[in-house]
Amino acid sequence: MVTGSGIERAAASGLILPAIADLTAPVEFAPEVLARLQELEDRSREHEQNMTPQNTRDGYAADWKAWETFCALLDLPVAAITPGSLTAFVEWLWVQAGWKPGTFIAPSTIDRRLSGVVVTGRTRLKLRLDKTVASRARSVLKAKVKELEKTEEKRGRGPAPALLVEHLRKAVQAAPDNRLGIRDRSIALTQFAIAGREHEVAFLRLRDFREHENGLLVDVRVSKVKPRKVKVKFGTCPSTCPVRAWRAWKDAAGLTDSDDFAYKPLHPRWHTVMEGGLEPETIGHVVTRLGAQAELKFRPTGHSPRRGAATSSKRAGNDRKEIARQGGWADNSAVMETCFEEVDGWEENAMNGVL
Repeated sequence: MVTGSGIERAAASGLILPAIADLTAPVEFAPEVLARLQELEDRSREHEQNMTPQNTRDGYAADWKAWETFCALLDLPVAAITPGSLTAFVEWLWVQAGWKPGTFIAPSTIDRRLSGVVVTGRTRLKLRLDKTVASRARSVLKAKVKELEKTEEKRGRGPAPALLVEHLRKAVQAAPDNRLGIRDRSIALTQFAIAGREHEVAFLRLRDFREHENGLLVDVRVSKVKPRKVKVKFGTCPSTCPVRAWRAWKDAAGLTDSDDFAYKPLHPRWHTVMEGGLEPETIGHVVTRLGAQAELKFRPTGHSPRRGAATSSKRAGNDRKEIARQGGWADNSAVMETCFEEVDGWEENAMNGVL
């Protein structure tokens, strides 16, 4: 009886085993293979960049430009991305002018600048940066934000006002009864129903809307975080039903090409359907225009439907995880939680039964 490992048993039985490659040994490739591998690497990187939304690429470009300016002032190479240099970067950004005269850069923008510099350093410069490289800089930023609470200093524009369902109802009902109004109603209701970002709505294609007996299945392929498939149910009120609004726009625009954009530009005067799609900023302009037509007491922006959808859903008693799945937030997202500040704390309140 032969005992031992499988290799020992096979050898003992007289079998001839094939040579086993030493997987720990370094592999050397011929020059032509190395050139081909580099070509594939470049194509892979280009594909990855093309999948990144344009507004994200623009943001990273702005972050890196700010970093280049900072490094030039300190006579540092741009590759010097260290905990110390990033902390100094935060200190420098803190005193830079903001988007509005007399203001300074918002803390959220500074935090994004840190992310943009680190990401660009890893992808463009191929730097092997530790995942905690920006931790110290972010701690300094948090301390500065806490100090703001003791002053009346305002930075940035603050969070977008929430377009709650009651606001949305007024907005879509105020839209004109023409092709422009039909399109704008559908854009606002779709964005609210999927709790979508501006670019997620702008880049939707006709093929991404699939009819279902319960409503629509919307395939959000282009997203800041990751793609998701969203179930959009029929609305209880016909005037604010996202499914009916989509069908009305599809028919009014005569959309038939599954590869074409779902939401199209219209001629400014005749409202005829034009070629191409909409820029993400145009989605925000649509929401703002609807708010003005409805004479809302606040100015909604492109992020207002997403914020309002989360708030309205939580107010209706829906679970946090379901809301996160609809809008593509991570579970326990800190950003999503800010949408619930006015909703939470009433049913479960420390003063229940006390006063």
